[in-house]
Amino acid sequence: MSAPITFIHGWGMTPAVWRPLLAHLDPDRPLRTLALPGHDDAAGEALDTWIDRLAPALPTDGVLCGWSLGGQLAMRLAQHAPDRCARLILIGTTPCFVQRPDWSCALDATTVAGFRHDFDAAPEATAKRFVALQAVGDRARREVTRTLGAALTPIQAHNQAALADALGVLCDTDLRDTLGRITCPVRILHGAGDALMPAAAAEAMAEALPEARLSIFDDCGHAPFIGRPRDCAVLIDSFCHD
Repeated sequence: MSAPITFIHGWGMTPAVWRPLLAHLDPDRPLRTLALPGHDDAAGEALDTWIDRLAPALPTDGVLCGWSLGGQLAMRLAQHAPDRCARLILIGTTPCFVQRPDWSCALDATTVAGFRHDFDAAPEATAKRFVALQAVGDRARREVTRTLGAALTPIQAHNQAALADALGVLCDTDLRDTLGRITCPVRILHGAGDALMPAAAAEAMAEALPEARLSIFDDCGHAPFIGRPRDCAVLIDSFCHD
């Protein structure tokens, strides 16, 4: 039986964001989507707390596929529960979302701080702006925007604080020093036009991971699995059958 693939979406989204990709994957392979923690009313949790919640629910020797913040979570799961991650797929993922003195391939701290402030003040408008940024650089910009907009997590009084804290996890996480501990095969898919997580970050990550292969899509932004779902599916199926 083929190893199952578990998909973990990015910040502010729901599992519905994976539908375009799932439609093109091997129909004989078990596929499951997880809701990213921190998107309900469980505010104040850290990335490692999410790991404790999710790891027991993952199948043994399965494949993890994470996008954006979901990719960061998948990397931590691969480190802390290697028996649950035989292979790892990272889409639009960076080990560090914010620039540091020794890490320039990221958003600058002032921009990120402004975005977090805007989300606190006007969450729905800021989430829509985040969607627009994710579609920048994509040849299928209109379709990517439509799909992301339809998959947004509804923002309500009970989950706004949780979403703000989850955004903080994305902004504060720095996994660069831990990449060498991920020993399973890794496939990285990234858009050359990604306006949130530059392709240079994916290149640096691929060099730091012991067993990684990188594919960069010239005409995609932050969500290549929406802009080019068939091409991404071919690479994922091939990787899982290697």
